[in-house]
Amino acid sequence: MKQPIVAIMYDFDKTLCTKDMQEYAFIPALTMKASDFWQEVNNLTDNQEMDNILAYMYKMVEKAKEKQVPIKKETFKEMGNKVEFFDGVDSWFDRINTYAKEIGVRVEHYIVSSGIKEIIEGTSIANYFKKIYACEFMYDYNGSIQWPKFAVNYTTKTQFLFRINKGILTIDSKSTEKLNRFTPENERRIPFQNMIYIGDGITDVPCMKLVKANGGQSIAVYNHEKGKDEAENLKKANRVNFVTVADYSYGSDIEEIVKSIMKKIQAVAELQMY
Repeated sequence: MKQPIVAIMYDFDKTLCTKDMQEYAFIPALTMKASDFWQEVNNLTDNQEMDNILAYMYKMVEKAKEKQVPIKKETFKEMGNKVEFFDGVDSWFDRINTYAKEIGVRVEHYIVSSGIKEIIEGTSIANYFKKIYACEFMYDYNGSIQWPKFAVNYTTKTQFLFRINKGILTIDSKSTEKLNRFTPENERRIPFQNMIYIGDGITDVPCMKLVKANGGQSIAVYNHEKGKDEAENLKKANRVNFVTVADYSYGSDIEEIVKSIMKKIQAVAELQMY
């Protein structure tokens, strides 16, 4: 039997790490309060009727120059070392990968985030991901951040699910045509039924709904009591399959849920042999 491939796709901020990634090192380097930075972002968004993701990226460039804090690609990666994860995340991927092998399933992990790709690449878990889709900057002749190069907002996140679905992972001028070309379901590398999307809230709804509507499984996580009501509302609205606390420790609810989903995918693949 050909091993089924399971894609587990994660948001990053407040899904794997405890807060927005800029708040661990970037905003402190500006000697600003996180609340003040995000308020400026929201003001720019409202006053200019601007995409919120582009607004925060613009503010990162503006504030770095204003405060004379040089931010380079290497700086971002160093900042990744300061990111703090929820309980169990550090050992989560090894445990899930081991279980997948035990039941005869191939598992691939992906990040689909509106955060900064270079910061994620600097974290201790970066090597576990087959692909990291997130926002990126262009850099000037000094190597400092200059301008947003690639922005991933809440609705454009869905294109990456189709990339994973069809196996078109590289982003270039030719891939867009391939991505939009009709591909029969049986020729797609990872069917939506074999996908698991894990996110923390309303900004993940387009991806959660897309996966769930096409037979996959979506999981909303929350930080203990904070965010629980919002996550529960997603389930009531039929946008996610499961709601659980953001605790990835051994034996946690999310571990049992993900293992059960993988077991189901393996069983369906086995039954298709007959």
